[in-house]
Amino acid sequence: MIDKRSVEYVANLARITITEAQNDYLGEQLSKIIDYIDKLKEVDIEKVEPMRGLHTKRNVFREDKALESYSKHDILKNSPLTEGNYFKIPKVME
Repeated sequence: MIDKRSVEYVANLARITITEAQNDYLGEQLSKIIDYIDKLKEVDIEKVEPMRGLHTKRNVFREDKALESYSKHDILKNSPLTEGNYFKIPKVME
């Protein structure tokens, strides 16, 4: 099992505060994750070719067509607050 100091280190990296009970629980969970990764390391992948994605036979492209778009007026109608041709939002930082 992962020791408490390691769990505290990971919690500090994640910038979260944990209780003693959470430390125990997370230690168990991290141990299970590491055990699973160790099992994956045992899998023989010598003859498995790397994949670059789900579509391995060919790239799937769509035809590039210019489509009709909405007007500025129609888009700005959806905003609760506008100023000229712009969205106006409340100040979020001092």
